[in-house]
Amino acid sequence: QVQLVESGGGLVQAGDSLRLSCAASGRAFSNYAVGWFRQAPGKERKFVAALNWSGRSANYPDSVRGRFTISRDNAKNTAYLQMNSLKPEDTAVYYCAAHRAFGASSVVASYDYWGQGTQVTVSS
Repeated sequence: QVQLVESGGGLVQAGDSLRLSCAASGRAFSNYAVGWFRQAPGKERKFVAALNWSGRSANYPDSVRGRFTISRDNAKNTAYLQMNSLKPEDTAVYYCAAHRAFGASSVVASYDYWGQGTQVTVSS
């Protein structure tokens, strides 16, 4: 099993930046692809970014491409989500997730392990 703990969320203004971290423990993190998802109140969980096990293949939806960057440091068992030019519509709980089978997948059901989430609030 892999345990994931997110951190770095907070309240920022539109145009600001935040970096989220996802600390992994348990089995070798380097064997897992990692993804970030977000969920606003009353809405379904949505894909934000994903990175394969080596860090060489990333995937983003159009809504964040060019503003968000996913990365990982396997030596530190940590993944990151750098978020720039934040908008009020980016407000949500952000979740880190991991799986071994599907690469940089955008599909929620692909992921076996999830963190508890961290709140990001962007004021206008």
